[in-house]
Amino acid sequence: MLTCEAISKAAAKCLVKAGTTFRKDQFEAYRRAVETEQNENARWVLETMLENAMVAKKKLHPLCDDTGIPHLFLELGDKAVLPAGWLSAVHLGISRGLEAMPGRPMAVKGTDIERVEQSRGLFQNPAKVRAAPVILKPASGDKLRITVLMLGGGPEIRAKTYRIFHRRSMDGVLREAAEWAKEEISHLGCTPCVLALGIGRSHAEASALMLEAMKEGRLDRQNPWEQKLTRWLNETRVGPLGLGGGTTALGAFLKVGPLRASGVRIVAVRPCCCVEPRRATVALRG
Repeated sequence: MLTCEAISKAAAKCLVKAGTTFRKDQFEAYRRAVETEQNENARWVLETMLENAMVAKKKLHPLCDDTGIPHLFLELGDKAVLPAGWLSAVHLGISRGLEAMPGRPMAVKGTDIERVEQSRGLFQNPAKVRAAPVILKPASGDKLRITVLMLGGGPEIRAKTYRIFHRRSMDGVLREAAEWAKEEISHLGCTPCVLALGIGRSHAEASALMLEAMKEGRLDRQNPWEQKLTRWLNETRVGPLGLGGGTTALGAFLKVGPLRASGVRIVAVRPCCCVEPRRATVALRG
């Protein structure tokens, strides 16, 4: 029978893997970029990123100094039987994982006002970094699937959620969203990026869909719209670390949710940095 301790250990291991390991599709996307990049400086950056990823995986070191804020997806099977306290066990595992990796100590101390003003400094224990609100979804079967996304601060500063008048054109919606991204990626610094994009009925839903896009997306399986978004961003020639070249974006992850009759679409866009989306998933039989 599944125990809270087993859940906690699995969540901790999942967080460490997310923060220290390139996915296979991510690694191969960098390999392809190295092979096609013509700019010598840009190619050196891409090769260095690959070397960094290999060292991080071997030594279980964080892929980036900005180790990120944990964002959790929990998919609960309709036949799964879980012990009392299972959700608390997940959060305990996240704290253990942050200590083990280790995460960057960046939890702010104090009351609401003191945290906003950052007037009392930071906790030195990385386990004090709380996970963002959990997204819980139903699934079939008898498993609990835990997916951890580690999201850094730079892309959050450059992200945007707003309305677009769709004018009955998917191409028009995505072009406008790409223009938002183009304004930001030249200031992102840590390119090449992966553009995450969610389209929904509300700002909360669009943001959740953007997170789902990062959870589900694969760089080796890009649909035509994702390919278009990638091409439009690469036309900027910002390149890796802003040094120029043809690899400004490795790919794009797009998720469209249920929509309502309206002249606008709410769109959330996030230019993920050169190590993102950092993610891992573990499945436990309940």
